[in-house]
Formats: sequence, C-alpha cells, structure tokens
Amino acid sequence: MKRIFAVLMAAMLMLSLVACGGNTGTTTEPTSTIASPVEILNTVWATYAEDEKFPAAGGDMTEENMNMEGPGVYGLADTEALDATLGFPAASVSKIDSAASLMHMMNANTFTCGAYHLVNAADKDTVVSELKTNITGRQWMCGFPDKLVIVAVEDYLVSYFGNGEIVDNFTAKLTTSYTQATVVCEESLVS
Repeated sequence: MKRIFAVLMAAMLMLSLVACGGNTGTTTEPTSTIASPVEILNTVWATYAEDEKFPAAGGDMTEENMNMEGPGVYGLADTEALDATLGFPAASVSKIDSAASLMHMMNANTFTCGAYHLVNAADKDTVVSELKTNITGRQWMCGFPDKLVIVAVEDYLVSYFGNGEIVDNFTAKLTTSYTQATVVCEESLVS
C-alpha cells in the first residue's frame, strides 16, 4: 500500500512540475492600456468644451468609418489616401495595424490629426522620422499649416499639423488626458 501511495505521489508531483514548468512566477503586462487609435482621439475630443470645438470630422470616406461629428476609424486598405489625407507614408503602412483621424472640416491644413497603433513598439523612432519627413516635405495648397507635432502614447503615435493655436490646444489636452504621452517631434512648418 505504501508503494502504491508513493507511486501516486510521484506521479502527481511530476504532473504538477510539467503543468507549472513554464511558470516563472512573473506575469506579462499588456503593452498598452489603450484599446484603439480612435479611443485616443475620442478621449481628447471629449475634453473640449463646446465653445472650443471646431467643425470636425473623422474617419475615412467609407460609410462604415466616416464620422461627421468627431474622430473616426481610418482604414488602412487605401495607402495612397492615408498618405494624401493624413501624411502617413504609404511605404510604412505595414508598421501599423490601425488608424483614426480628426480633421477640421473647413480646411484640412487648419488641423489634421492621425493616430496610429504600431505593430511593433520598437519601430516608434523609425515611424516618427518617416512621418516627419513625409509631412514636412509636402507642397501645401489652400493655406499653410503652422506646426507639426508627433506624440507617443504607449505603443501609439499621434501626429497632427495645422494652425499653431489649435495644435497647441490639442497638445495640452492630449498630454493632460494621457499622462504617459510624450511629445517626440515639434516642428515649425512656416518657412
């Protein structure tokens, strides 16, 4: 009887070691507490008082994503539109897996904002550089934006350009809404 008990105990011990073999006692924290790029823009937009809001729309031109009252999801399928509209380089789209936008309805150069989730957070510096180069190298028509800002928030990037006052107000609201937000690029677009 003792021998059977010892064999059973040994078997249970072996099973528990196998079952827990991969457990090092540490847990992996999620890389982000933010659910999506549109969540970031909605959070910031919600902090605007009614008298601070400007005529804004978001999303892409699809019925599913277009929002005529604030931020919206921006699909990644049309890379040329993503580049032309938000300034995100078409050649870099494989580095993101989702996007959202918020734009001034009267003139995109007054305020255009894109938020992007990075597939690999290690690509942050590369994508910031590519965004900056793509936006600062544009030929502007119908008004000239004053300033470009790119902010990193966890594994997201938010880039926006436009009127200096609107850009500065958005930066203040973004960095207040997300205390982990860091301004990684601030460039004058005025020659």
